[in-house]
Amino acid sequence: METKWLEDFVSLAETRSFSRSAQLRHVTQPAFSRRIQALEAWAGTDLVDRSSYPTRLTPAGKTMYEQALEMLQSLQSTRSMLRAHVSAGKGMVGFAVPHTLAFTFFPTWVSAVHEKFGSFRSRLFALNVHDAVMRLVEGGCDLLIAYYHPSQPFQLDPARYEMVSLGLEVLAPYSKPDADGQPIYKLPGRQGQPLPYLGYAAGAYLGRVTELILKEAAEAVHLERVYETDMAEGLKAMVLEGHGVAFLPYSAVRGELESGRLVSAVPEGMTGFKMDMEVRAYREKPTGDAPQGGAAALWNFLKEQGASATGDSKAA
Repeated sequence: METKWLEDFVSLAETRSFSRSAQLRHVTQPAFSRRIQALEAWAGTDLVDRSSYPTRLTPAGKTMYEQALEMLQSLQSTRSMLRAHVSAGKGMVGFAVPHTLAFTFFPTWVSAVHEKFGSFRSRLFALNVHDAVMRLVEGGCDLLIAYYHPSQPFQLDPARYEMVSLGLEVLAPYSKPDADGQPIYKLPGRQGQPLPYLGYAAGAYLGRVTELILKEAAEAVHLERVYETDMAEGLKAMVLEGHGVAFLPYSAVRGELESGRLVSAVPEGMTGFKMDMEVRAYREKPTGDAPQGGAAALWNFLKEQGASATGDSKAA
């Protein structure tokens, strides 16, 4: 039996919905159903009454639910204690970070934290968004850092995980400038003469946010997709060569904007075509008896910084 089967079953017992639990567990519904069936095969009896809606547990399922909670709580406590010992012993804080943030936001952010919090050793796992989330869920890192936008949320159980905001990031379109410093490609483009568009590959988080920006644009946008990749750094390289316009996070282009190598693709006086995203850090809530290590001290610092920023904004 795999522990993820127990976690799946607890989720199903609490949501009473296969589709909702599959979403929370970051798997497809068919895959989720197969895992529940695998647990039932291990138990040797039906745990779920599939003849009713919302889903109900059988008497055996209710017993399994109570036992699963105890087993998972015990395993979680043990893992938290072991991870704290390892972290304290090595003095290493593990971060799971989506690729774009790993290349753009993370280095500058770490430097700023070192100045205020002090130096610490860190290990970075640069992954796609899904794998970064799963790294946290499966206990493979101390902190997850990821973008957040209400239109594209990912589900982490607030009873198990806590969050702190690290700041805002702006996603906007950029172009290579001409000799006069004006964008070679200006939005919104013209019908019959679409702008060459450098986009994110299907499924990329920033691609979904970009689609929302274009959908909410006040006027028709004329673009022709000529290139795509799932990494913002790859798109930036193409924009710098003058191949088209791309939507990029500000942290990825800050230096190029200051040097004049890139400019906004939105003409002066035109509004829109950008979206604010929050950068958040997440961690699994520690148990009361878990030793406090470097990751815990860093988290407490980030919470204090977040509370201070909130207070300043309210005062303003």
